[in-house]
Amino acid sequence: MSRYRTVIGLEIHVQLSTKTKMFCSCSAGSFDAEPNTNICPVCTGQPGVLPVTNEQAVEYAVKTSLALNFEVHEYSRFDRKNYFYPDLPKGYQITQYFYPIATNGWIEIEDENGNKKKIRLRRLHMEEDAGKLIHAGDSMKGESLVDYNRAGVPLVEIVTEPDISSPEEARLFLEKLRSIVRYLGVSSGDMEKGALRCDANISVVDEETGKSSNRVEIKNINSFKFVEKALEYEEKRIREALEKGENVPQETRGWNMKEKKTISMRSKEEENDYRYFPEPDLPPLVLSKEYIERIKQSLPELPDQKKERFMKEYNLPRYDATVLTSDKDLASFFEEAAKLTGKPKEVSNYIMSQVLRYMNENKIESIYDTKIAPEHFKELFDLIDSGKITTNIAKNLIRDILKTGKSPKEIVKEKGLEVETDESKIGEIIKKAMKQNPDAVQQYKNGKKSVIGFFIGAVMKETRGKADPKIVQKIATKLLDEN
Repeated sequence: MSRYRTVIGLEIHVQLSTKTKMFCSCSAGSFDAEPNTNICPVCTGQPGVLPVTNEQAVEYAVKTSLALNFEVHEYSRFDRKNYFYPDLPKGYQITQYFYPIATNGWIEIEDENGNKKKIRLRRLHMEEDAGKLIHAGDSMKGESLVDYNRAGVPLVEIVTEPDISSPEEARLFLEKLRSIVRYLGVSSGDMEKGALRCDANISVVDEETGKSSNRVEIKNINSFKFVEKALEYEEKRIREALEKGENVPQETRGWNMKEKKTISMRSKEEENDYRYFPEPDLPPLVLSKEYIERIKQSLPELPDQKKERFMKEYNLPRYDATVLTSDKDLASFFEEAAKLTGKPKEVSNYIMSQVLRYMNENKIESIYDTKIAPEHFKELFDLIDSGKITTNIAKNLIRDILKTGKSPKEIVKEKGLEVETDESKIGEIIKKAMKQNPDAVQQYKNGKKSVIGFFIGAVMKETRGKADPKIVQKIATKLLDEN
């Protein structure tokens, strides 16, 4: 057992998928827009303007809070967080500091071995995003440009308690959180596009001395893999410092993807540096019990609920159910195909072995962005059940369907993949193999019955896998016994 204990807390910003920004009517869909085209006097902080709270953003924040087991407060309030940065046009950010919309939530994570752990969530609050800096060329010699399209886009910030004790747990937590917000439809959760951003705080405790290192913050990591890698790097760096009797400074660090290490950015700000005070231009946010209850009743079936149902209803192993319910589109596709075919485990096998591999290789996010459809599985299984194709042929067919969108019947006809059932033709191939391999025939006669696999393989090679293995085995056994 290690003498060191890792302590990790996460701060996650989730961009809400509203049509308009948090406090104005500008479009919030600004990721691919031309720079500085989705802006107005409100989100660029012009004198004399007044913000108005986005009602849908409030609904999404409440929905997220309830799905994460938070206590939603009937009274919350907005505050100003003051700091200067080029992409913050007002010189302050509107957020919720003193009275957040929700507190005391939790998420349960589960590792590959089925071990579960509850991660407590301290708070969820609403705020607006800042703009985006674009560094042109060499950042030391070139220019930095500012795009304000993102300024004012609605966010919820979720702060965990320091319950995470390994980089792997941090990754599992983020994967679970993204799955939930996607099920809810409140966010795309795309880390690569900035819709889900993570700041990680890490410290290491020496269990023998009780001494804890300073806390280090790693900012704006844009993938689950990099969150895990950055925390692994910091965990190792801090432990090595403690072993030397040194301490690491309390600071903010960034993740350098090319060098696969963290780099120092600045000393860590304290909360009093932000000079929080109540936002004077917005009234308190007051929610009724009826409003909160109505949103609670509208929550969809969430990943954990769906996983338990898939295990019970479709008799799936826990691993299959966990993978299939990790993504809303994947779960929906599986369920439709399972109902059409009446073969849930077979559908699961093909999705997990063939479809997901294809999606990973081609960096496809949603199964609905491939060319396969649930109806293709129905036709595929009908072909197998009728004996027209083998399961080996079916595996290869899946890849062709994913690429072309053609029906299994079309591809079988085009490529001539129907099972070879001509017994006389199969018999001739076996006789030829027997003549060319008398040693194998003699081994069979001597009682080594497993050698029959050699002759089955010869037929499969000659027919390009189109022969029915059961028929081949029957004919091979007959010919070898008669020889």
